[in-house]
Amino acid sequence: MLPWKRLLRPLAAVLLTAAAVTAPATAAHAAAPSTGWNDYTCKPSAAHPRPVVLVHGTFGNSVDNWLGLAPYLEHRGYCVFSVDYGQLPGVPVFDGLGPIDRSAQQLKEFVDGVLAATGAAKADLVGHSQGGMMPRYYLKFLGGADRVNALVGIAPSNHGTTLSGLTKLLPFFPGAEDLLNAATPALAQQIIGSDFLTKLNAGGDTVPGVHYTVLATQYDEVVTPYRSQFLDGPDVRNVLLQDLCPLDLSEHVFAGLTDRIAFHEVANALDPAHATPTTCASVVS
Repeated sequence: MLPWKRLLRPLAAVLLTAAAVTAPATAAHAAAPSTGWNDYTCKPSAAHPRPVVLVHGTFGNSVDNWLGLAPYLEHRGYCVFSVDYGQLPGVPVFDGLGPIDRSAQQLKEFVDGVLAATGAAKADLVGHSQGGMMPRYYLKFLGGADRVNALVGIAPSNHGTTLSGLTKLLPFFPGAEDLLNAATPALAQQIIGSDFLTKLNAGGDTVPGVHYTVLATQYDEVVTPYRSQFLDGPDVRNVLLQDLCPLDLSEHVFAGLTDRIAFHEVANALDPAHATPTTCASVVS
């Protein structure tokens, strides 16, 4: 066997391990609460007239990614739903690995179901990592702009990632990118310069009629460089969490899982008419 072939699997393992920190590993997939979160009898209120759909990240799922944010929003009176997408055959618990265009179709079908159940005309989307980027395909190519009011991305892979420079090694290992494409398409599609991202971002990052918010942390070690997360276009608000609270040390995982600075900004984005300043004190609000 040629030397580079012996290195393919270790290199792929390194990339998979690095990407795996986009969501915490769990021994079992817990069931989402039946009240408030994924409660299809929930009807949006006058104060919060749109359901919120949470979109997990790579290696995440509809429960584990949202054990912090879903109750936070439900406690504030929102109808909250969370989608599973990007499943691969024979891979339990860890989702978000399949082709991203197919995942966007799954999101479309899920949002249609939520809107039918709640009677709302539009939904708001909040996504972490891939979950903050993938909905843009739905908005741009699958008619989602007519069904979505706002998209909030927490550490989203909007323009791809170098995985802290690891992806720059791929050209030195012929066949490595093909291996990633075959085994975990979504990982390969999130590498900077991928065909998928080139198509997604061609002609502009945004579509008319949707309000965009991006929340990034300078300590992100997964979607790098972190400024690649920001969007260009009208009706975009790009936020660096450390500009709001210099003491916020959250990296990629915890920005979506536990960071109440980020959570407070999510709430502001969902209800800008009643937004309040986000500071370090927001951790206890």
